[in-house]
Amino acid sequence: MIDPLISTGELAARFGEPGLRILDASWYLRGIDRDPRAEFAERHIPGAVFFDIDAVSDKTNPLPHMLASPEAFAAAVGALGVGDGDMVVVYAADGLVPAARVWWNFRVMGLDRVRVLDGGLPKWIAEDRPLQSGAATPTPATFTPHFRPELVRDFDAVRGALDAGGAQVIDVRAAGRFRGDAPEPRPGLRAGHMPGAVNLPHSTLLSPEGLMLDEARLAQLFADADIVPDRPIIASCGSGISACVAALALARLGRWDAAVYDGSWVDWGSRLDAPLATDA
Repeated sequence: MIDPLISTGELAARFGEPGLRILDASWYLRGIDRDPRAEFAERHIPGAVFFDIDAVSDKTNPLPHMLASPEAFAAAVGALGVGDGDMVVVYAADGLVPAARVWWNFRVMGLDRVRVLDGGLPKWIAEDRPLQSGAATPTPATFTPHFRPELVRDFDAVRGALDAGGAQVIDVRAAGRFRGDAPEPRPGLRAGHMPGAVNLPHSTLLSPEGLMLDEARLAQLFADADIVPDRPIIASCGSGISACVAALALARLGRWDAAVYDGSWVDWGSRLDAPLATDA
């Protein structure tokens, strides 16, 4: 398997390669006064197209930005110019968190040749690399999905795994939210965590500059969180975005089989029948 991360230098060196597709997956939590589409039109990496995480999702699901069906995903990314055999590089305007989500989306749909730009657009700009403005006009392509259900978990699967002790659940929300002594950013959600889950905030997997930590430091963080390397792993977060950072980090350590709880806490925390633990 290829390294799931790509450096700014390697991406710049590969400009012009046939089959290279660059996606801007910038996304912000509700309430943050930023418009990723407008920012994309203002400046983006040359040749990039905009991937809308909320638009490329399951519109029949009341939960936010849930995984689209294979058919809907294939149609959406094909319209963005991503076809069979392409290599996809995903970046985001604030680093790599939303880019990790799109990386995971593609992996669920069977694409292995997908990588996340380490440091994202901020690092690219800091290095004074070229930028482009205006709308993107991709040439439509055909993307054939090969769905991998083993990389996705829903409420029943996560609860069953916790009850049976069959998988390790990593909750990457901030420690205060995990403990239950900090409020949830979305109204109507209970505070706390899934009984049996362990906390490893996704921010600890990244440097202050938004780069992913090296393999040795990542391995130590997972070990310190008592994550056993040879047991199944499920990553969870607030709504399925930052959990993918843990899946990306684990892939960098050779664990390509980590699953993501797509609904994450917005699903679990809204269910009155879901067991709850707090440390508050």
